[in-house]
Amino acid sequence: MKVSCIVAVDQHLAIGSRSQIPWYLPADLKYFRKTTTPHHVIMGRQTYESIGKPLPNRINIIITRDPYYLASGCLIAHSIEEALSIADDHGEKESFIIGGAQIYAASEHYWDKVYMTRVHTIADQPDAFFPELNDKIWVKASSTSMKQDEKNKFEYTFEVYTRRIAE
Repeated sequence: MKVSCIVAVDQHLAIGSRSQIPWYLPADLKYFRKTTTPHHVIMGRQTYESIGKPLPNRINIIITRDPYYLASGCLIAHSIEEALSIADDHGEKESFIIGGAQIYAASEHYWDKVYMTRVHTIADQPDAFFPELNDKIWVKASSTSMKQDEKNKFEYTFEVYTRRIAE
C-alpha cells in the first residue's frame, strides 16, 4: 500500500492557527476531496474534531491515545502503525495522512508521496506547522501554479513530491 500525505501550507509551512486552517481556498478543498476520495484518510483526534464530522465517501481513521474515544462513522487507532495496518487490511491501495502537525511529524518516514498546496500567504498567528521536506529524500514530481480569482483569495501552487529511491 502506498502511504501519501496531503497538506496545505503557507510560505512558512504553517498549517494551522487556533486549531483551524488559516485560509479559505475552495480550489484546494476541491483538490483535497478529489485526491482523497474514496481512500482511507488518517488523522489525529484534534484534526477530526476541527472538521467535526467524518469526511464523506472515505474511510476515516482517527488516531488517539484515549482508549475510550469513539466517533460515529469513523475507525479508531491508537498509533500510526495501527491506522496504516487497518487501511492495508481493508485492501487500500493509497492511504492519506491528513494531519495535524503531530501526526505529520510522526508519520513522515512512512510517506511515499506528498501532495502539497502552497498557499501564497502568511498565516495570522500560526500555531501548527508541517515538517520541512528534505531535498535529499524528496523530489518534486509536478508543480502547477494558480492565480487568485473571485473564489480563491490567494495565489497557490499544487505540488507533488515523491520519495527518492535509495541507491
